[in-house]
Amino acid sequence: MREPEATRERWSVLAMQVVALAVFLLLWEWVSAIRFIDPLFIGRPSGVARYLWNAFADGTIPIEAMWTLGATILAFALGSAAGIAFGLLFAVFPRLERIIDPVFSGLNSLPRVALAPLFLLWFGLGIASKVALGFSLTFFIVLSNTLAGARSVDRDFLVLSETLGASKATMFFKVTLPSAVPTMFAGLKLGLIYALLGVTAGEIIASQHGLRQQLTFLASAFDTNGVFGVLAVLGVLGALLTKGMTALEARLLRWR
Repeated sequence: MREPEATRERWSVLAMQVVALAVFLLLWEWVSAIRFIDPLFIGRPSGVARYLWNAFADGTIPIEAMWTLGATILAFALGSAAGIAFGLLFAVFPRLERIIDPVFSGLNSLPRVALAPLFLLWFGLGIASKVALGFSLTFFIVLSNTLAGARSVDRDFLVLSETLGASKATMFFKVTLPSAVPTMFAGLKLGLIYALLGVTAGEIIASQHGLRQQLTFLASAFDTNGVFGVLAVLGVLGALLTKGMTALEARLLRWR
């Protein structure tokens, strides 16, 4: 598809998305206004917009969002770094993986959200417990994708490199690692979302700050408009994080 046609296609899709969203919001407002469904259960778009306006104006949403975003980025950075390190280490030393795999498999099978109270006991109500929960979710996802990417290298490339006299270090950095990067990025994108899920799960159980803590407070006050407003912010935040990671992937993998 030529560039002008591709541009028109993107704008056409965007226009249809805006129209679909507008129709949905108008239908939601109408159903709530005539009380076909009690607004206590579904709120109203106008009420959600009013809540968001006030929450942004007084700084509530930006402050709480910064707490959630900061914990998510920290959990993702630590979890992905550890996952990539162990994944590459296992790819180079398969015997080490066979030794540690039973421990990691057992830890990975544990429901980490159910372990949130234990993280709270260890790290307290502050940001550390949320980072620990996000880390535990991110680590295993990035680890498995890194290991899968490192093992997906075309065997012919490895044989050819060895035939040409390449050292093991050269084969690792010039063949194995570049071949693993695309699969690693798939794990990183998924790990970023799971880091956000882990952090917000920790916030909803017990926290002093964060969007999910604010969500819990609004739900206990039966402020449905506020609940939908915070959910909308969380959705936008997750979408922006995913878009950012996709853009970074496209920029770093231009060599493909």
